[in-house]
Amino acid sequence: MNERSTTAERRPSLLRLTGVELRKLADTRAGLWLLIVIGLAAAAIVTVQLFVVPAEEQTFRPFFESTLLPVGILLPVLGILSVTSEWSQRTALTTFALVPARHRVVFAKLAAVVVAALLSVAASIAVAAVGTLVADLTGGAGTWSVPGALLWHAVVFQVANVLIGIAFGLLLGNTPLAIVLYFVLPTVWSVLGGMIKALRTPAEWLDTAVTMTPLLSPEMTGGQWARLGTSLLMWMVAPLVVGLIRTMRREVA
Repeated sequence: MNERSTTAERRPSLLRLTGVELRKLADTRAGLWLLIVIGLAAAAIVTVQLFVVPAEEQTFRPFFESTLLPVGILLPVLGILSVTSEWSQRTALTTFALVPARHRVVFAKLAAVVVAALLSVAASIAVAAVGTLVADLTGGAGTWSVPGALLWHAVVFQVANVLIGIAFGLLLGNTPLAIVLYFVLPTVWSVLGGMIKALRTPAEWLDTAVTMTPLLSPEMTGGQWARLGTSLLMWMVAPLVVGLIRTMRREVA
């Protein structure tokens, strides 16, 4: 058996690395509390709806739709933490010593946050289902119908959001800076797009607040998909590529 085959046998699989990164998402106090807050936020939104929304509107679809936005706001922070915590907690040295091929670690982190996004959609479905059952028992409509396209859009919405978050984390490598800029830069762009006439047309293609909104409904046109793809090239793909290159070259102290 030559040295190359021995190394290949000892190298952990991408599936195993993904499992490790999934565990890391809840290993830190910040990550664990963020997951708890995300779950509580979704439950709180549905609970409020049970008290303030008219009975005929207490159905599965509005319950489900209402949980997507708060989860989509908080979930990218988890993506940021999955990357930046390696440097802030000085675990990068151990991680990259065990897995010298840094791109495999990054790919595992990407896979882990995508799984987390899929689980968040499943959690939204579960919370909405509980809300619908309660509404049915308390005199609400209790209707379960939901367009299949809405479920698919929810998956795209949460996956895109968490990947944008991890892209910012990879690019900046600093937790406070990445979190602040993740929220500030798109907001500033939205404000400028609304105020400056010359930026209104570009904003329709590059402002994720505009391009991702149709994902919260079951209907999307080809033009809306094109604008979404263009905005994700700017806010997700470009930072991911640059961040990956930076991670590959960054010195580990």
